[in-house]
Amino acid sequence: MPIVSISRGSYSRGKCVAEKLAQKLNYSCVSREILLEASEEFNIPEINLIRAIHDSPSILERFRHGKERYISYYQYALLKHVQEDNIVYHGLAGQYFLRHIPHVLKVRVLASMEDRVAEVMRRDNVSQKDAVNILHKDDEERRRWGVKLYGIDTWDSRLYDMVILIDKLTVDDAVDLIYQTLQKPVFQTTPEATKILENQVLCAKVNSLLINYSLLLECCVDDGVVTLDNIGEVLRADPDLLKRVEAMIRNVDGVKNVIITDKKRSHGQHVNPFHNID
Repeated sequence: MPIVSISRGSYSRGKCVAEKLAQKLNYSCVSREILLEASEEFNIPEINLIRAIHDSPSILERFRHGKERYISYYQYALLKHVQEDNIVYHGLAGQYFLRHIPHVLKVRVLASMEDRVAEVMRRDNVSQKDAVNILHKDDEERRRWGVKLYGIDTWDSRLYDMVILIDKLTVDDAVDLIYQTLQKPVFQTTPEATKILENQVLCAKVNSLLINYSLLLECCVDDGVVTLDNIGEVLRADPDLLKRVEAMIRNVDGVKNVIITDKKRSHGQHVNPFHNID
């Protein structure tokens, strides 16, 4: 079955769309659960990850390779979760982390500024002027956060298969449109799509281990064979570390072989989650 990733601006009714769609599809609707899974999987205090979402990007620099570590952990938790299939995900950067999975429908849900202003005024009991300022500040911070953390502008429509404006269209209209689109053959789960997702999950797991050694390598996985390219000066200069890294990867469930080269991958599947990050 298809997987749905819904990106949403603040006060844009995207959460409501996700919940109603999941109910109609009889899917699981997940968002914060991924954060909790990442926290438990890698023994990272949940508060650190929550602050990493809501605070300035500089919070991540308190960790060694802070933002890379956070991205790696979160990506693995998300990819592993969507392997369960029948998922509607609304949360952090699904359009980025899931962009190589063929049966993912990526949706951006927006609302008119007038409706968003009215909602802020109602929820926060503020003036219209203050509501507009709150929204402009929030939109800009989210955009800067996406660029800083993922190297993407979340407002770029090219990241999505559908962009829906909740204005003339209602929440129920949006749910119906997404539901109908999910019936298209291109979004159905196939053996090939399942294999791509399996490769992505395994690659994300390897990356999450490598980051503990402060290693940002080019990783490719194909049917259990892990290829690490462009190993860099650190591993070239330390054969013992290289052996430890290789042994660590071989111990990961699903890994059949490890190939380590000193070539930079110029084409083909490239799944290092950091290659677009400044």
